[in-house]
Order: sequence, then C-alpha cells, then structure tokens
Amino acid sequence: MTQKADNLRVKRTKILLREALIALVEERGFNTLTVGELTERAMVSRAAFYRSYQDKYDLVEQIFEEAMNTLFHAIGEFGREHPADVWIRFFEQIAQYDRLYRALLGKKGSPWFVQKMRARLAELIKEHGSVEGAHRPIMSEHAAHLAHPFSDTFVPDLVAAMLVEAITWWLEQEQPYTPKELATKTALLASAVFREASTWP
Repeated sequence: MTQKADNLRVKRTKILLREALIALVEERGFNTLTVGELTERAMVSRAAFYRSYQDKYDLVEQIFEEAMNTLFHAIGEFGREHPADVWIRFFEQIAQYDRLYRALLGKKGSPWFVQKMRARLAELIKEHGSVEGAHRPIMSEHAAHLAHPFSDTFVPDLVAAMLVEAITWWLEQEQPYTPKELATKTALLASAVFREASTWP
C-alpha cells in the first residue's frame, strides 16, 4: 500500500470513529461507552483504533487539540492587534464539530472534558491575556493594565469557565449567533471582567 493510500485509510478511520463517538455520546453518554462499542459502531478494528489513539479520552482530546491549535495559529496569524479574529477562528472550529461538543458539554457529556477545556483555556488566557507592552492581549486590552497581572488563577479560571458556559449555551440553542457574533459578545463580557480586575489593589 502506498503512503498516500495509507494516509487516506487512516483519515477515513478517524472520520468514522469521530462519527461513532458523537452518535454514542448522544445516545448513552460519554462515561459509559467503551472502545469496543466505538470500533463496532465505526466498523473498524481495534487495531486501527489503537494505531491513532490510546483510549477514548485521547480521541476526544485530539479533537479538542485541533480547536486549540486553530486558536494558537490565529494568534500567530493575527497577533494581538485583532483579538476578535483570533476567537472567531476558534468558535468556527467549535462549530465544525458542533454535535460532538454539544454532546460532551451537555448532560450526557463528560465532566473530565469540561474540566480539560476550562483548564486549557485558562492556561491560554493566563499566558497570552496578560501580556503587557505594545501588543494587545487576545481577550481584552484591560488585561494588560492589571495591577498584578494574573498573580493567581482566579481571573483566568473565571473567564475560561465563562467561555465554556457560553459555548455550551450557544450549541444547545442551535447557534443563534454566528461565530463572529459570539466572539464579539464573549470578548465584551471578558473585557468587563478584566476591567473590574484592573481596579483591584
């Protein structure tokens, strides 16, 4: 088998497994499903699954990492001069896998994934949201003027939790806003949090 054909086979397997994951999470929840059920629903072998993923958590994590990579790529592409564009890209990536995120963040979803998502977003905000100097932070210009920029995790954790809740609401309501509109609204809310935090001693 040529490398091109092998790559296509791997890509097809990943697509089938992701579709199976979404269907099973919607039907019976994430916590109880098994790798065997995933491979049976996707009609792929266990060996094919383990060539790409360690377990069901790794499968979900890799999908989420694609969204985070999109976010980091947008930071590199747009810099901090256009924070709205950065988050538009992120929400567009979430929208691409809307059924999966709706399932994982909903009642049948996974507390593990919710915590993972919050932690990664808080880490991003802590790292990039408090940068001072010529560049604007990716969430809000007010983050650059904090008296003690993110000396603890309270503000990043709070904003990350807000983002996850915003995404959950957005998906459960069948995306009443476009990714651009949601990015603008969440940025304004985050700005209000940063603005208040900037007044703290």
